[in-house]
Amino acid sequence: MSGYTNPQAPHNRYNRLTASIGVKAAVVTAVTGLAIGLGTASTGTTAHAATGTTNASSATAALRVSQPASRKATKRKLTVKQRNKAHGRAMVKKRGWSDRQYRCLSRLWTKESNWNHRAYNPSSGAGGIPQALPASKMGSAGSDWRTNPKTQIKWGLRYIKGRYGTPCGAWAHFQSRNWY
Repeated sequence: MSGYTNPQAPHNRYNRLTASIGVKAAVVTAVTGLAIGLGTASTGTTAHAATGTTNASSATAALRVSQPASRKATKRKLTVKQRNKAHGRAMVKKRGWSDRQYRCLSRLWTKESNWNHRAYNPSSGAGGIPQALPASKMGSAGSDWRTNPKTQIKWGLRYIKGRYGTPCGAWAHFQSRNWY
């Protein structure tokens, strides 16, 4: 049985029950995030709308509580950009820089490479998330610099610290000159 209530039959006890449960289910869903639905009892007993008969055990057994879709589904897979940004945020935090500094870094590297660790500019030879010029400079941070976004981020943060002091300093320079 669905939770549908027939407005033409307000005298029907089952319809009044499902309407009452439907309102309560909406409140429970809104407050807890749990969805409550109506269905047949696990014992095979059903509430009968046609006859208007039901009993407490079948009505109670007919309630099903299910987790919201976000809890049911397996963990959502992050995109490469989201994963690289998460690495960047963690590494900025590890350096003791603020969320403001991370936002500056995020804007800068979104403009430079869109956080793509495979980004490469064939006309200049710049590459990676920080668009190191030449890209091979990132080898000083690790031999896996071509494929490992963490290595590229580590190199980029060192470069920014040495040249501009902070990501916001690098972002300000980028905004005024369109390069950093």
